[in-house]
Amino acid sequence: MTNPNILPEYNRRKFILNTGAALPAIGLGTFQDPDEQLAAVSIALKLGYRHIDTAHNYGTEKQIGEAIQRSGIPRRQIFITTKLWCNAHHPEDVEAALDASLADLGVEYVDLYLMHYPCAFKRGEELMPIDVNGKLMLENIPIIDTWRAMERLVETGKARAIGVSNFSQGEMEVILNEGSVIPAVHQMELHPYLQQPEFAAWHRRHGIQLIQFSPCGNMNDFYREVSWGKEVAQMTRLIDHPDLGKVAAKHGKSSVQTALAWAISQGRAVIPKTTIEWQVRENLEAEFELDDEDCRIIATMDREARFNDPSPDFGYQLYVGLDGADNQRQQLL
Repeated sequence: MTNPNILPEYNRRKFILNTGAALPAIGLGTFQDPDEQLAAVSIALKLGYRHIDTAHNYGTEKQIGEAIQRSGIPRRQIFITTKLWCNAHHPEDVEAALDASLADLGVEYVDLYLMHYPCAFKRGEELMPIDVNGKLMLENIPIIDTWRAMERLVETGKARAIGVSNFSQGEMEVILNEGSVIPAVHQMELHPYLQQPEFAAWHRRHGIQLIQFSPCGNMNDFYREVSWGKEVAQMTRLIDHPDLGKVAAKHGKSSVQTALAWAISQGRAVIPKTTIEWQVRENLEAEFELDDEDCRIIATMDREARFNDPSPDFGYQLYVGLDGADNQRQQLL
């Protein structure tokens, strides 16, 4: 019987955060399918995953907490990330929001707490507070005020590290210039169709670790259903791109594994989402080396194609100045 406390060799790659903590290169994303996450996370932990990524608005924290408790793996060996949702950006609400996540997860601390988006929704219980006209209600809460409240969470020990998700460079610079704690992580959309080389290099210069969500691009039907650019919605699936397939065949790997390996080769962690056991296993086996020629081939695949941009729904302009944020394609509603 496999000892659950011993990591398989192929899952030993880690990135060291600016806090000194070790972040596994491959984690499990838990966006969507809340009813399936108890089984999926249980399988992932058994196979050797040690980073589980969730968020308050995913509705998966309780399932993850139960899976961790059932696993018998010591808490200190599991890196847990969760996120502050936009309806709790008021400084008075931040700690209470984390406390609620900790209660659902059944743990005393999280390893990483992220500001999910830079925009603030109306305070209250509703995740998506809508007015009588069907518009999302926003609040004018400066991101630096929310960030300073998150900084205090580190002092309490409830969050071992803090970071952000879905920020523009300008929004990041506000935190760097006015905050006291440099974000440990920025979790953002990155994949061979959206490589953002200049923004990625900016993070390296500032010692901020990147975690790629949607590391396989438009593989998830969700992005084709909500995509606000017709040309993006109709784009060939990333994993079906012949150049990615060529690199994959060279290494005897799948296109999915190759997309993940590309990210890791660039020094970035990944959190692919799946609840299917063979895919959970396959993703974990993506730690293999790509050579310079492989990386040159994949570099040519960049289409600046951003599949996650809820700006029109939020009524807030996200990703200003970043690749794939050509917001003239659709005006905010």
